Amino acid sequence: MTNEGSGVGRHDGIAVFVPYTAPGDVIKARIVKTAARYCFGIIEEMISPSSLRGCDGCSAFGRCGSCSLRHIAYDEELKIKNGWVQDNMRRIGGLDVELPPALPSPKVDRYRNKAVYPIKLQNGKPVIGFFAKRSHRVVTCDDCLLHPEFFGNICDAVMEWITSCNVSIYDEVEHKGLVRSLFIRHAEAAGKAMAVIIANGSKLPQEQKLIELIRAAAPCVSSIMLNVNTDKTNVLLGKQSRLLWGDEFITDRLCGLDFSISPLSFYQVNRLGAEQLYNTAADFAELSGGETLIDLYCGAGTIGLSMAHKVKQLIGVEIVAPAVENAKQNAAQNGISNARFICADAADAALLLEKEGIKPDVVIVDPPRKGCSRGLIDTIVRMAPDRVVMVSCDSATAARDTAIFNSLGYHPVKIQAADMFPRTNHIECVVKLCREGE
Repeated sequence: MTNEGSGVGRHDGIAVFVPYTAPGDVIKARIVKTAARYCFGIIEEMISPSSLRGCDGCSAFGRCGSCSLRHIAYDEELKIKNGWVQDNMRRIGGLDVELPPALPSPKVDRYRNKAVYPIKLQNGKPVIGFFAKRSHRVVTCDDCLLHPEFFGNICDAVMEWITSCNVSIYDEVEHKGLVRSLFIRHAEAAGKAMAVIIANGSKLPQEQKLIELIRAAAPCVSSIMLNVNTDKTNVLLGKQSRLLWGDEFITDRLCGLDFSISPLSFYQVNRLGAEQLYNTAADFAELSGGETLIDLYCGAGTIGLSMAHKVKQLIGVEIVAPAVENAKQNAAQNGISNARFICADAADAALLLEKEGIKPDVVIVDPPRKGCSRGLIDTIVRMAPDRVVMVSCDSATAARDTAIFNSLGYHPVKIQAADMFPRTNHIECVVKLCREGE
């Protein structure tokens, strides 16, 4: 399987990529696109299904752009994903390593605590759902199995408000109309939820009716907000939000700490999976209580703050200013006094700390999908921490960065894949790098 979730077969020596197939399937495929040495197909007939298959159980599977592996049994999905990580480490990182089994997500379904539902006019009628793959066409789905069931109830309530109040729908080409999307967040441990209407305007028609419909559909909702996004953009959220009813934020518990969640806050979408991932990172960091820990790309501080009680000093670095403010608030509300947060590019902040003479014992880096810049890696190496722990959402860039660290004297001693996004083609990995001689 490709790391996008398509099965790969061969016909007359030519590779054929077919979505929603599994290794071992025997199929008749219809070719829909060709290139010189490969082509793309779709299933025309399933002649003999693979033993790796499971029951997908979703009415929108194969139509929406989210789950690419729902047709495969979960234990086999983990093996496939672990194989992707291991192959990248060998092929890109030049590492002859044998990975331990990938850590499974504590929940395979209903694990997401965040969902965005685009709302569009299609065939003259408002629809809510998910974008089809590589498309802005909305696919309706009565009950997404990745989300809590009550998310669907909120969708129904919002659609009832739209139709009964004749609310206009945003047209991204004409830049006209009001409602763009519905955004839902869930504080799983607290059992509270937030519903956010994203709109091309600062007021909604019959706001009280919207509030009543949502509260009746989902009593766990404790916050209903309007996010104003009047820009002609594909960026989801605008910079301003207005409370329509309830609380300004919801609070969830992660790794024994309380985190406040607003529409703009970063928070891991799989809470139980995040706890498992952070615990793995903490194990790799080998903290004993006297260390200075630098957390690069810290976001709202969740990884570093989960380890603050195990170190002498925590320094978090993040370029997004609202996330830094969230991190400071999260430290304060949890009574954490040994944490400092810097708003800067990771490479620039690392240089600043180097000039201050701060020598970290451990650096944790959780970069975006594109990975670490070479300048950042060089700066980390100059700071000479004993250990570097890299948390990555893309094992290809993690493998590339691991190879660079390895060439500079930081050797990989442990690599662990951890599944945070079951049924999709995403897999996280954690890499422990130790300085030569340690």
